[in-house]
Amino acid sequence: MNKQIFVNLPVKNLERTKEFFASLGYTFNAQFTNEQAACMVISDDIYVMLLVESFFQTFTKKPIADASKVTEVLTCLSCESRERVDELVAKAVAAGGKTPNAPQDYGFMYSHGFEDPDGHVWELMYMDPSAAGQG
Repeated sequence: MNKQIFVNLPVKNLERTKEFFASLGYTFNAQFTNEQAACMVISDDIYVMLLVESFFQTFTKKPIADASKVTEVLTCLSCESRERVDELVAKAVAAGGKTPNAPQDYGFMYSHGFEDPDGHVWELMYMDPSAAGQG
């Protein structure tokens, strides 16, 4: 069995967050989605559990970081091309997200990112195997 990752993020408005990520083309696993949580499918082995803040709080004794004011994590996802990076960022901005930084082009790697409605930072990157000497 492949290792899987389930990133858990607190959200203020679950329906708004689901609409935001659906506009980027992500789907949700209905088996693990209800009024308190949504299981967003990134790939066969990567999932993001979007949890209403009050539900998220039941998993930790620490206060929840307000991602619109502090950075608690940078989630980076690989993309199949530079164009896909730009496409997803454009969709995120059109859906109400923000771009905290300009795109970065390192030759072998291209990246850009966005903040979702709760302020969580999503970095998107494309790494060219041939430019990095791996292709």
